[in-house]
Amino acid sequence: MHIKKDKIENFSVLKIKGRIDTVHSGDFEKEVNLLFDSGEKHLIFNCEGMNYISSSGLRVFLVAQKKAKAINGKLHLCNMQPAIQEIFRISGFSNLFKIFATQEEALQNQ
Repeated sequence: MHIKKDKIENFSVLKIKGRIDTVHSGDFEKEVNLLFDSGEKHLIFNCEGMNYISSSGLRVFLVAQKKAKAINGKLHLCNMQPAIQEIFRISGFSNLFKIFATQEEALQNQ
């Protein structure tokens, strides 16, 4: 797993590449928590390069969503591969998140 962070407008964008699984979910959660702890409120998870997510990865997404809502922030997801979209649909997570086709659409939804 590799994460590239960018600040675009009011959002911190995390471009995720690789797998968010049991091995990597802890590192991913630390990165997200560091952003919240530093005062960031609005995040975008760009999932274009993410090719796998496990239940532990889904938990990190869910915890991040709860933290964002608790501080009146936003968490947007974008650029999901079809297999990842299917996992979110089957798990019911697609109803919990704002999911956009592109990063540009996610940025426009302030």
